[in-house]
Order: sequence, then C-alpha cells, then structure tokens
Amino acid sequence: MTVPPRTPARSPLRTRRTLAVAAALAAAALGGAVAASTATARDGARPHDAPAQSAKLLARQVLPAATFGEPVPSGAGIETANGVAVPFAAQPVQGFSGNLVQPDGSYLVLSDNGYGTKANSGDFLLAVHRLVDAGDGSLEVAPGGFTLSDPHHHVAWDLTREDRRLTGSDFDPESFRRAPDGTFWFGEEFGPYLLHTDAAGRLLEAPVPLPGVQSPDNPERGAAAPNLGSSKGFEGMAQSADGRYLFPLLEGPVTGDDPQDLRVMRYDTVQHRYRGEAFTYRLESPKNAIGDLTRVDDHRFLVLERDNGQGATAVFKAVFLVDTRVTDATGHPRKTQLVNLMAVPDPDGVAGELSAASGFLTFPFTTIESVDVTGEHTIVVGNDNNFPFSAGRTPDTPDANEFLTIEVQANLSAH
Repeated sequence: MTVPPRTPARSPLRTRRTLAVAAALAAAALGGAVAASTATARDGARPHDAPAQSAKLLARQVLPAATFGEPVPSGAGIETANGVAVPFAAQPVQGFSGNLVQPDGSYLVLSDNGYGTKANSGDFLLAVHRLVDAGDGSLEVAPGGFTLSDPHHHVAWDLTREDRRLTGSDFDPESFRRAPDGTFWFGEEFGPYLLHTDAAGRLLEAPVPLPGVQSPDNPERGAAAPNLGSSKGFEGMAQSADGRYLFPLLEGPVTGDDPQDLRVMRYDTVQHRYRGEAFTYRLESPKNAIGDLTRVDDHRFLVLERDNGQGATAVFKAVFLVDTRVTDATGHPRKTQLVNLMAVPDPDGVAGELSAASGFLTFPFTTIESVDVTGEHTIVVGNDNNFPFSAGRTPDTPDANEFLTIEVQANLSAH
C-alpha cells in the first residue's frame, strides 16, 4: 500500500472530466495505446516491444466506501479525511490488495495493513472478506471471510494485541494465494515476509523472511541497515498451477539494483526455501509502482503497473501481460499492454454517466492492487480505496471499492 496524501488534490470536476475525456480520445486515436506513454518517457520510461491491445468493459461493481464489519473500534490513530469522522465504531471493510475470484462468482478479497503505517494501524484487524453481488452493480459483504491470528505463537516478537489477532501494526499483507490443501499464503511488505495460515487465518509456521533483504519496518532488523524502501516489500504474488511455487514480487528495487527493475522471487513450499529469482520485471518508469502479479500459465503473468496520481493527477494505470519466454530490446521479459485503465472502452455504456461523454471509463485511483483471470478473454481489476484517504473518483469524497470486469484481446487460457 502506498500511503496517499492526507489532503487530496483539489481540482474542479470539470477539469478532471476534461482530462479524462482527453486521455480517452488520445487512447482511441492511438488504437488503444497508453495515452501517457509520452509523459512517462520523460521520466526514464522505455517503450515496450508490443503495442497495446484493445479491451472492452463488461461490468462494473461497487462496494460502498462506508462499509463496516466486525464491531471492534478502529481508526484512533488517524485524522478526519474527506469529511469522514474518526475513530470508527467498527472495522472498515477496505484497502483491498488482492482478489481471488471464486467459482460461484464471489470475491475473496484481502485487506492490507489498514491506514498505511505501523504507527496508525494497531487497531485495524488484518482480514480476508467475501463479497457477493447484491444486484444493480453493487456488492455486499457475505459470510466466508476471516481474520488473521497467531494463537500458536509462531511470531517470535511482541504483537499488538494480547489475544494474538494480527493487526496492521504487526504485518502489511498485500497479496495472497490459496494452496491446493486449502491453506493460504500471504505476501507481506514490512519484512518482507511470506505468511502461511490455515483456512481460518491462523499462522501455521513462523513468518518466512527473504534472505538478504530487509525494509526499515522489519521487526527483526535490529541495527542492520535496510536495503529496501518502506512499503516496498512483497506487493504481488503469483502461484504455480500445482501450488508448489510462489512468485512474490517486490514493489521496490533492492539497494544496488536498477531503480526500474523489480525482483520476482521463487519460493518452494515443499522444500521451504527460496529458489532464487524467477525473473525481473521492468517498470515503464522508475517513478511507477506495481499493484499485483497474477499467473496466467507457466510462462505468462499479468502485472498491474501505475503511477501515484489520483483524479486529475492520475496519468498512467495499466495491465500488462508478461511473457518470460521472450525478451525485449532491453533483455527483460516482453510486456504487452492489455488495458489502459485510464481509458477503458465502454461501447455498451456499462458505466453509465461515468463514460457517457467519451465512451471510455477512467480508473483514476492512487492504488489499483488486484487483478485476476476469470476467463479465456476476461479479467477482473480492483482498486485499493485507502479509506478514508483516497478521493480519485470525486474530489473530497472517499473512494468506494470498485471492480471492473474487462474483456481483453489476448487469449489467457493456459498453454
């Protein structure tokens, strides 16, 4: 999770809509290419070999921003933002950094550490929620979720709560995968660590560190100097078809690495050890960040890449298909842009008034952190709304959790 600014950019709606329409028209004129390519090139970006492909919005679903769950008070460490008074009487259902679309169409979504830092998230319970379609394009929370905990004392250091339920001051989970045996693996940013839990979110073993890499927030760092930026640990994580290997992706470069290169590691869950670096993901610009990593097959992955803008300052948000069998001109795995999230074609008017003026829907959020493959040509993309801080859709109004079902040109069947 990238901590958003406490005071969102204040730009008139007219200006924001004008920019959105301009971006959409530019994208259309380029045949679906990224409208921001020229802008990011000034910041050290490099063109990828393959052109962007066409896409189409099929559905948009929304979980309201002010959605609350378990009646445990939260938000005592943050300030009022976007008109939302704090603290809360219950746990906000927000900050989705991963989404596992279930066979019945429901979403199993992972909340991150809560409010952005260890210091302000001690009363946010780490949780996985289940969302179901409530009709009319809305979503609601349904039974089937769980919170994370460490009842068997696998964590060696002190935890925030005496009952050993895990909070955002303990860990920052940003990605997760369900293993064939029904257990879960989580990619975490503070360590960075891998966390292994049972189906009810209880830790099964000690947090697994990444050898030789520590962030400033690592609780076991001691006096050692960090070599990874804060909130730059494991952001996305893919899983092999048989569940044996995990592929966690660092959000930031390790000290000494090229600032545009991000390591994708390979962890063997059978031998319980890292097997080195699987591949290196090359950012379009060193100022960008990644939001998620999802496996398509043994050699192809989807990656969310974005800038840190929101609303009128959002320029670059995209989904790339990465093929590790083929290298580009820089020697990195080839990237093909599947969707420009700043201009998603909406010829059928799925998004209503949001796309009526231009025929394109913008997804202008600071953090877009979940992507999952749902069909041969379909994906679901979701934002992390950073409640109550982010206001990318409407100035001074907290963002909702939005999910887009998008048709893409590429064949995403495993092969």
